[in-house]
Amino acid sequence: MAYQETTSTSYGSRVGNSIKNILVGIILFIGSTVLLWWNEGRTVKTSDANEAAYEETIPVSDISVLNSQLNGKMIHANGEAITHDSLIDTQFGIGTTATKLIREVEYYQWEEKSSTKTEDKFGGREEKTTTYTYDKKWVSAPINSSNFKDPSYTNKNFVVSTVESEIFTASDVDFGAYKLPPFLISQISGEQDFYFTLPADIKKSLNNQVKNALQLKGSIAEAALQPNAEYVHVNGNTIYLGANPDVPHIGDVRITFSKVLPSNTVTVWAKVVNNTFEQFTCKNGYTVSTLNMGTQSLDETFQNEQEANSTLAWILRLVGLVLVYIALRLIFELLTTILKVVPFIANIADFGSTIVCGIVGLAWTLIVIALAWIFYRPILAILILVAVAALIVLFVKKAKAKKANLSQNE
Repeated sequence: MAYQETTSTSYGSRVGNSIKNILVGIILFIGSTVLLWWNEGRTVKTSDANEAAYEETIPVSDISVLNSQLNGKMIHANGEAITHDSLIDTQFGIGTTATKLIREVEYYQWEEKSSTKTEDKFGGREEKTTTYTYDKKWVSAPINSSNFKDPSYTNKNFVVSTVESEIFTASDVDFGAYKLPPFLISQISGEQDFYFTLPADIKKSLNNQVKNALQLKGSIAEAALQPNAEYVHVNGNTIYLGANPDVPHIGDVRITFSKVLPSNTVTVWAKVVNNTFEQFTCKNGYTVSTLNMGTQSLDETFQNEQEANSTLAWILRLVGLVLVYIALRLIFELLTTILKVVPFIANIADFGSTIVCGIVGLAWTLIVIALAWIFYRPILAILILVAVAALIVLFVKKAKAKKANLSQNE
C-alpha cells in the first residue's frame, strides 16, 4: 500500500532557494570543468604509460624457473595461478582449498522507495506530492526503518543474526616459479558455488542463537514450546537463518558461499622483482600492471588496457557533461523561478532554458576537452585543428563555386 505526503513551498522561499542554488551551480560548474580537464590528462597519461610499458615488455614463455635476467623488467606471461592455501570461515566452521572463499550475506527487509510529482500553482507556489511505496526485499545490509514515512512498515531494526559479508583470500599463490603479490591475486576471478556441510555443533549453536533472538523480539512466542524447532537450514551453498526458507520473514538472513578454484589460467603483465611482481612505473608517474583471466597475447592485453582506458574516458566525459548541464540549470534557475507566478509563461521559459543549457553545456564540454588536448597533446591537437580548418576552407570554396555556377546559369 502506498503512502502519500504533500508539501507546499511559497513563492518567496522558492526565489530564495534559487538564489542559493546559483552559488551551488557555480561551484558545480567549476568542479565539473576540473573533472573534464583532469580526465583528458588522465586519459593521455594512462595511454602513454601503457605504450611505454608495451615497448619495454619482454614476452616470457617459460615461467617454470626463475630468470635473474628478468629482474626489474616488465614481462608478459601466461600460466597457472595455483594455491595450496586452505581458506577457513571460522564463524561457520567450513573451509576449502581455494584462491578465494566468498561469504555473501543478505537480509530480508522492508525497503522504502519514493517518487515525487511537482506542480506549479498560480502565484508562484509549488506543491510536491511524494508517494512512498514499500516492498520486502533481500538486501546487502539491514535497513533502519525508524525514518520510514509510514510507521506501519517496520523492520524493528532487527535481524536474527548480525553476520557480515567477507572475502577470504589465499596469501600464497604460485605463478610458475614466481609468487603473485596481493594486488594481482585480488584480480583473480571466476567464482562458482561452494557446497559444504555445516558442522553439527556450529549448526546447533546458530539454531539457539536465532531462536533466542526471535524470542527476545517476540516473533515466535511458541518457540519455547518447540525445543527441537529448526531455524538453521542448509541447502547446497546457502545457509538460511529463520523459521521457513520458503516463507521468509522480516529479519531472516541468507548466507551464500562461493569460491574461486585453487588453479586458474591467467595472464600477467607486470614488473619482475626477484621472485614476485610489482607495478611498472613510467616516467610520467603512472603505473601499469594487470592480471587477466585466461590466455592472452601481449597485443591483446595491451589493446584491452587501452580500450578500458578509452571506456573510462568516455564515461567521465559524459559525467562531466551532465554535471555542467546541471550546474547551468542551477545558475539560470532564478530566471524561471521568478516567472513561476504565471506557470504557463514559466514553462515556456523553462523549456527554453533547458535547450540553451544543453547547447551551452555541450559547447563548454567540447571546448574544455579541446583545450585539454592542446595542452596535453599540442602537436596532435594542432594537426586536428589544421585538418578541420582545411575542411572548412574546402567547403567554403565549393559553396562559392556552386553559387557562381548558379549565377552563370541564370
